[in-house]
Amino acid sequence: MSLNSTAHGLALSLLARTDAGVKRHTIGGATVIDCGVRETGSEPAGVALAGIAMAGLGEIAVAASAAGTLLEAGWPDCPYRVVTVASAHPIAGCLASQYAGWKVAVGDFFAMASGPIRAAIGREPLFDVIDHRERPDVAVGLLETASLPSEEVCRTLAADAGVAVESLLLLAARTASPAGTLQVIARSLETALHKLHDLGFDLGRIIRGQGAAPLAPVPAGKGRDLVAIGRTNDAILYGGHVVLEVTGSDESLADIGPRAVSGSSPDHGRSFLELFERAGRDFYALDPALFAPAVIEFVNVDTGRVHRHGQLAPEIVARSFAGATPIAAATGD
Repeated sequence: MSLNSTAHGLALSLLARTDAGVKRHTIGGATVIDCGVRETGSEPAGVALAGIAMAGLGEIAVAASAAGTLLEAGWPDCPYRVVTVASAHPIAGCLASQYAGWKVAVGDFFAMASGPIRAAIGREPLFDVIDHRERPDVAVGLLETASLPSEEVCRTLAADAGVAVESLLLLAARTASPAGTLQVIARSLETALHKLHDLGFDLGRIIRGQGAAPLAPVPAGKGRDLVAIGRTNDAILYGGHVVLEVTGSDESLADIGPRAVSGSSPDHGRSFLELFERAGRDFYALDPALFAPAVIEFVNVDTGRVHRHGQLAPEIVARSFAGATPIAAATGD
């Protein structure tokens, strides 16, 4: 299947929804769907956005409570709604498509980019491991950004993806929007897979995966995107629970498990926004070990054994979700 072609069809379906709160633009010939930059967007748009990010290879939903989700056992009194994700094709859906593996910086424009356009561009070293590069007729990308892309950005991305600019479709949402917040928190499974990749785990052993994390409230006012970045990361690092069905030896799972959770980082226990500020708002200056779910479970389909590692930190999630805007964050929009 073509990741980009499937995502393109899903994106066009999003435009037909009356509850999405999105708007279509044509910029430099490219189609740009505003899901939460100038438009309000919506949570239904966020669910659709997460599905498009996974090129249709994931099932995303929002549960009214922790009941019936992965959080039920570890956080039965969770007061938040829960974003769930599941995939029978987690490597293609999460790592070849959903992972925000690169940033777009053209002129004054900046965005964290994800979606199947990554497979069309294929420059990331990750694709040397997972393959899934493709040469599609259309290219679909997601932009986590506070502004819509310019004509120059659209032309640049189309050229990078090897498609005509008229065949480029971009979906944009700022983090501090209902769709932007939800689609980021829908990355609990992807976060676990990328962590395992960093640790050298054989991704071919992974059969299926599912994840859950609490849905953060969308902040408002000055500095809202910075606060939203903190909350969405805390949702996964301290409230994320992932289960993977895998094959192979139990010994290897027991060995890698403690290193595959956010608790393996010496920075664990501090809110993401605090750490982000300390790092000069530079993601790459943060400890890579921190970027992992709070809890990971391996279900070994060969032996039947279950390996559970890490623990949830509801108190940190609560402080993050309820906290006032930090002074440092209030200096910008």
